[in-house]
Amino acid sequence: MGWTAEQTLALVVRKRDGRAADFDRDRIDGAIEKAFRAELNLANRQPLPPEIAADIASIVDQVYELAAKLSSDSARPHAAMNVEQIQDTVEIGLMQRGHFRVARCYILYRTEHARIRAVRGEEGALDSMDVAPSPESRINVELEPGVRVPFDRERLIRFLDQCPEAHMPEVDTGEIIAEVIRGSFDGMTPNDITRALVLAARSRIERDPAYDALAAQLQRWIIYRQALGRSQFADNFTDLYRDQFEHYIIEGIRCGRLAEELRRFDLVKLASALLPERDAKFRYLGLQTIYDRYLLHKDGRRIETPQYFWMRVAMGLALAEGDQCNQRAIEFYQLLSSFRFTSATPTLFNSGTPHPQLSSCYLTTVQDDLEHIFKCVGDNAMLSKWAGGLGNDWTNIRATGARIRGTNGESQGVIPFLKIVNDAAVAVNQGGKRKGAVCAYMEPWHLDFEEFLDLRKNTGDDRRRTHDMHTAAWIPDLFMQRLRDGQSWTLFSPDDVPDLHDTFGQAFQTRYEQYEADADAGKIRLHRVVAAVDLWRKLLTRLFETGHPWVTFKDPSNIRSPQDHVGVVHSSNLCTEILLNTSREETAVCNLGSINLGDHIVNNRLDLDRLRTTIQTAMRMLDNVIDINYYPTVEAENANRRHRPVGLGVMGYQDALHQLGVPMESDEAVEFADTSMEAISYFALLASSELAAQRGQYESYSGSKWDRGLLPIDTLDALESQRGETIEVDRNTTLDWSVVRKSIAEHGMRNSNCLAIAPTATISTIVGATQSIEPTYKQLYSKSNLSGEFTQVNVALVDALKSRGLWNAEMVDALKYYDGAIGSIATIPEDLRRLFATAFEIQPAWLIAAAARRQKWIDQGQSLNLYLAQPSGKAIDEMYQSAWRQGLKTTYYMRSLAATQVEKSTVDVNRYGIQPRWMKSQSESSGIQVDRSDRAGGNESDAITQDRQPAEVCDVNNPDCEACQ
Repeated sequence: MGWTAEQTLALVVRKRDGRAADFDRDRIDGAIEKAFRAELNLANRQPLPPEIAADIASIVDQVYELAAKLSSDSARPHAAMNVEQIQDTVEIGLMQRGHFRVARCYILYRTEHARIRAVRGEEGALDSMDVAPSPESRINVELEPGVRVPFDRERLIRFLDQCPEAHMPEVDTGEIIAEVIRGSFDGMTPNDITRALVLAARSRIERDPAYDALAAQLQRWIIYRQALGRSQFADNFTDLYRDQFEHYIIEGIRCGRLAEELRRFDLVKLASALLPERDAKFRYLGLQTIYDRYLLHKDGRRIETPQYFWMRVAMGLALAEGDQCNQRAIEFYQLLSSFRFTSATPTLFNSGTPHPQLSSCYLTTVQDDLEHIFKCVGDNAMLSKWAGGLGNDWTNIRATGARIRGTNGESQGVIPFLKIVNDAAVAVNQGGKRKGAVCAYMEPWHLDFEEFLDLRKNTGDDRRRTHDMHTAAWIPDLFMQRLRDGQSWTLFSPDDVPDLHDTFGQAFQTRYEQYEADADAGKIRLHRVVAAVDLWRKLLTRLFETGHPWVTFKDPSNIRSPQDHVGVVHSSNLCTEILLNTSREETAVCNLGSINLGDHIVNNRLDLDRLRTTIQTAMRMLDNVIDINYYPTVEAENANRRHRPVGLGVMGYQDALHQLGVPMESDEAVEFADTSMEAISYFALLASSELAAQRGQYESYSGSKWDRGLLPIDTLDALESQRGETIEVDRNTTLDWSVVRKSIAEHGMRNSNCLAIAPTATISTIVGATQSIEPTYKQLYSKSNLSGEFTQVNVALVDALKSRGLWNAEMVDALKYYDGAIGSIATIPEDLRRLFATAFEIQPAWLIAAAARRQKWIDQGQSLNLYLAQPSGKAIDEMYQSAWRQGLKTTYYMRSLAATQVEKSTVDVNRYGIQPRWMKSQSESSGIQVDRSDRAGGNESDAITQDRQPAEVCDVNNPDCEACQ
């Protein structure tokens, strides 16, 4: 900026011998210029390159600003900048601007002159601490290949001093620096040092969220150094951030990471819309997650910053907007970067790239012929390669012992093929970005169903086990009714009962009973009759032992489907929220994204205007995916373009309840689940209808429930009629649905399906929201994903405890002792214990009740996890029967207390005179008293099995569910 002579003369510099001298800008400027000329081998008369001259001027301004700050310090009336501080500032300025070789010369020059002064005995040459060389003095830092300088503790201190987060009172920077020095090694790079700082801060997150903020700040430094070549402490950082955007696009296209079509955008206009300050919205785990797996890179160097990442996704989704592409890209970017809505992981991975496979879920029905079986295995591989989560319906395949007409032999059944599918999912791990994942579905009348239940066991013939594949039971209402009534159940081979697969409701019951009569008459050779309760008991036993199969319901999924006029829903997807028709010609596809519900609570209420704005833009983005998408198979493209389904979901439900002060285990929470989902459904259906007015109806609209004037809330009556019994769900509404009905009647719908609540395992981590509709898992726990192990603490709880003076080291120890649950910590007030109850402290009946209220508004399904702290046969049975009675379409994982624990080795066991839950679960034979006072229900004999396999029990941190979102 330049300073006047009067300004610079007003400042003084303190010499090493204590004398004061006037601040001389020219002297500093000349010294830096000499260093550059020496490095660049330029004669005195040769002009410096303009960019270097500008950097020199900027560095001198930096020195002056610090000098002015020191001289104006009222607490130090005689303060003046000393020579060492000037040199420190110059050195930092050079490194901030990427002039490492010049900085190296400068550092070596300083070191040599300090040594000379020490030899001469000059005052101020060395501190007493420097007389004996410290361990770090023998370590060199490699600034760039071939450029090494001695490790300097003071430089580390000065670097941290630039971070505002390091000045928070909760942060002990001295402790962090000491840890970095202990772990330092010769030849470490500045990135290594910063990474060590990140790890030191991250390991202390359990103490206070301030360490999370510091770790995030340091992680941003790493990203900026790679993507921008500068740190966030550089002058005019915002201008630099925006100016580099066009270069990023060009570089990304040149190296094949970005699509050539991105050149069509007005890059200057988009760059000016970037908001670099929004990078600070990321918590550390979210930032680390996108750094590891989402930000585009070239040869290991990230070329994207977080805001470039959001803009790249927005641009990719705006490619379908024609002349409005720039305006829409900015609109999409504003929504994404604000964390109000986030597209699903495949969209974030691939939007704006040469292979824009943006869809999340693929559902296939495997036909009973060898060619189609292996075609589906190949299709799975192609879909998985581009980050799709897979659901396969295997009910069609004939059972073991069935006749093979072509060879007159006997079939080996479906199990050997599922083993192949399992191994293919392991081999094709979604482009190396995350695990491949597939779920196999089967109806319980299939003769191989009992072997299907054993697929995830750790014992038995390993050739008939699928340890890496998920399984789910696709259960008709007739089975649940016979179970309730204590009746028998008959198993068939599908080739003998070919129409059962494609029927549901009363039509299924009619045909099933006819086939039972045929079997009794000897007309069907292959069949077996079992007690329905025995088959159910085996299913629940395997679910308890291995976490599989998931329990999903065929009839409500079909009877309430908007697309009942064009086919059958044969299964759900990998995460049990997608319910779309499948056939030989159509692989169902769904495109997902989730609203951050917590970000729509304003002034202690759900802001409907904000929600509507978010949903209008989000539905447009999701609809664009269908036209932009790269389809790995013809069948997938056929289905997606014909029906155009999308799945708008939610995350941050628990965050919203915390903000409202409503415990999840309450009638108020159930009401909020109802009214919030009603509003989301209302605005989503209206948005799809408005898109239909602009872009046209989806191809198969005619004859759909939408066309017949039936909305999701209306289809509960059809389900009651088909079952012949009442569905236990409140039917009240709060909004004027005539507006939506009128719009659909006039314009139709753009999308066959609009709503589905996915798990959001990864995207909620990215934006720092609670997962999906989940209760808080634990208040303090260690989270595992493909980026590593991360300690997580509930910031909302910490803030609440701080406001009451209760957050301290003892509270951290108590949380560890109780495995992140607070219900037994007596020092926490009762109202906070209710509000912050964790998943295993909430009875599953409350989660089911809330899910049932949501389901009446949703045209697809929801990934509903159910939690039991002390599972018993009685409790598990009642839980799933209750879910069926209340009309749920699907459930997801049943979770019990996981083996993963927060580290307790540093906690004083005797401090509280209590035992943590992990200790209470031990047997009497271990010498530790068992506490059964808080069992979920039943007694020891109620347990389904005492031979549980903990390694197979589903863990909330299992990253497989990331395949959906």
